[in-house]
Amino acid sequence: MDQLINITTVPIQYELKINDARLEHHNAKAELEIHKTNGGLSIKSRPVKLHLDSFEARNSVTPTTVRSVAQSAKKGISAAYNATAQLAQEGKLMLKADIGEEVITQIAQQRTAQPTGEFEMGFTPKQPVEISYEAPDLTINYEMDKLNFDLKIQNGNFEFIPGNIEMSITQHPDVLIEYVGGPIYVPPSADPNYEPLDVRA
Repeated sequence: MDQLINITTVPIQYELKINDARLEHHNAKAELEIHKTNGGLSIKSRPVKLHLDSFEARNSVTPTTVRSVAQSAKKGISAAYNATAQLAQEGKLMLKADIGEEVITQIAQQRTAQPTGEFEMGFTPKQPVEISYEAPDLTINYEMDKLNFDLKIQNGNFEFIPGNIEMSITQHPDVLIEYVGGPIYVPPSADPNYEPLDVRA
C-alpha cells in the first residue's frame, strides 16, 4: 500500500546580533571671544583765575550800613570821653583862676583853636585790595585701545555604552501535512478504475 500522507517539520530560524560594549569619548569645544575697548585722548585746560577782594577798601571810603553804625558808635564814645576830659580840665582851670584872670577867654580860645597836625583826604582807601590768583592747569589723559580675550574651554566627557544581544526570528516553527494519495470516491464504485472484489471462494 502506498503512502498517502507526507508530514514535513519546519524548524524555527532566528538571527542573533551582538553589540559589543564600547567607551565613547566626546571631544571638548573651545571658544574664543575678543572684545575691543576704544581708547581716546582727553585734554582739560583751566586758565588762570584772578581774585580781587575790595570789600575792605570800599568800606574804608564808603562803609556799609553796619560798618557805618559801628564807626559812629565808636566815634560817639570817643567824643564823650574827650568832652568829659575837656570839661574836667576846664573845671580845674576855673577852680584855680585868680581874681581878674580871663579864664573864660582862655577856655573859648582853646575850643575855637584850629586843629593842627597832618590831614588826609577822606576819599582815599585806607585798606588795600586783596589780590590772589590760581595758576593755570593743563591735564592730558591718553588711553590706548584695549583687546580683551575670553577663552572658554569645555571639558570632554566619556560615555560607556554596554553591550547587548538582539535576536530576531526569521522563520517560525511549523508542521506541514500533505496528502499524496489519489482521490477517494464515495461510493467506491464511482472510481473509473474500480474493480470489484472477487469474493468467491
